[in-house]
Amino acid sequence: MIFSNSEESLAALRHDMRTPIGHIIGYAEMLIEDSEEAGADPSPDLVKIRGAGQRLLTLIDERLRSDAADPSSLIPSPLTDVAPESLSVAPPQDLDESAASASEGGLLLVVDDDPNNGDVLSRRLERQGHQTVTATTGKDALAMLAGQGFDLVLLDLMMPEMDGFEVLRRIKADPALAKTPVVMISALSEIENVARCIEMGAEDYLPKPFNPTLLRARVDASLRASRARTREARLNAELQANYEKLRQAEGMRDDLTHMIVHDLRTPLTSLLTGLQTLELLGENLNEDQNEMLAIAMNGGQTLLGMVNDLLDISKLEDGSLKLEYGSVEPAVLAERATSQVALLTREKGLHLATDISPDINAFSGDEDKLRRTLVNLLGNAIKFTPVGGTVTVVARRAENEDALFFSVQDTGEGIPKEAFGRIFEKFGQVESRKAGRKMSTGLGLTFCKMAVEAHGGRIWVESELGKGSQFNFTVPLTAA
Repeated sequence: MIFSNSEESLAALRHDMRTPIGHIIGYAEMLIEDSEEAGADPSPDLVKIRGAGQRLLTLIDERLRSDAADPSSLIPSPLTDVAPESLSVAPPQDLDESAASASEGGLLLVVDDDPNNGDVLSRRLERQGHQTVTATTGKDALAMLAGQGFDLVLLDLMMPEMDGFEVLRRIKADPALAKTPVVMISALSEIENVARCIEMGAEDYLPKPFNPTLLRARVDASLRASRARTREARLNAELQANYEKLRQAEGMRDDLTHMIVHDLRTPLTSLLTGLQTLELLGENLNEDQNEMLAIAMNGGQTLLGMVNDLLDISKLEDGSLKLEYGSVEPAVLAERATSQVALLTREKGLHLATDISPDINAFSGDEDKLRRTLVNLLGNAIKFTPVGGTVTVVARRAENEDALFFSVQDTGEGIPKEAFGRIFEKFGQVESRKAGRKMSTGLGLTFCKMAVEAHGGRIWVESELGKGSQFNFTVPLTAA
């Protein structure tokens, strides 16, 4: 808003007259409070001085206001529209709880070119439990801020040489100072300028002369907000640091696990080789020995499969495992997978069937990873299908997809629906086992998920308790 010279003169005159009157009221209020804290009645003369000062402020505002152009005429003034006696300092028990509750004291910088203003404000703040430092110029204030940390800055808007706008701009432009909260000090006639300061990053504002209750409330609120932001920033930094430590620890754990599992494979392979040699000498073993040898071979092969799954999962997670694409015949893939579990189905008395569509051709994929995927799914189906049940491998063209559809179906106990989202995840398996539910063996399903997704396909389960399960996956006909 643009003011005429006469309007600017009235605003300046009002400011100049209100300032010393504000000093009189401020000092009188502190003397009255001293008497009340000492348990004595305040001097009647002091009460009269304070009341006279308040009435004089009201008179100045009424007589020196340009109703046509002054923006303050549009805003109710706490000093002119409120009865003077209501501005007196209330006893602590009568204060609003939020204003009366003393917050932790802080180190405050008071910036005002009028030493008396700075003195009144500083003494009032010190009575409220804060430490204060005063500066009379914007340049001095910036130098003090650079030299030590302050919890809050109370900054006068109108100062010579460097005004409050420039000081505030420099504070917010300096990364080291930008988070320091600033409360602007202004006369009510400068309310539009105060709004501009809030937009520039000021925390709040205080009108002159200072109302003790309002001063306490706004300073305490600004300090609480600032300290909350500081705590949040500190906790966030600690969280980030702890996350980085956790990430490093997990990396070391995974590296150690990978090393141990990798080293397990060599002696395990040697053990299986020895068992296979014994198997060739089966004619020299009795029936019990052959049975024990078969159990040992089966357990060793299962353990080797779990070791390989864990190693490949780690490689798939870090991207170091590359698929070895080649031509894969669906019927051959299903035959090789079922042949690996044929002995298990016979021993458990299950029927193993295949349903391979005759109209599907060879496709491009990693035969080893896909065969192991089918073996893992078949192993789970066999494990959870009761004697006399059926396990079926299905392969056909996928509906509405340029892909092949594979499925392993069983007549087992089924899987609860709430477990569908967890059974393919590593940590989901851990949770399930802690809860006493075994829905798969080892990390086989996790390997299946990662191997299928590495091909660009998807895997899912369909199941109903008491009616068996169906594990399905697709493999795109175009190599991923």
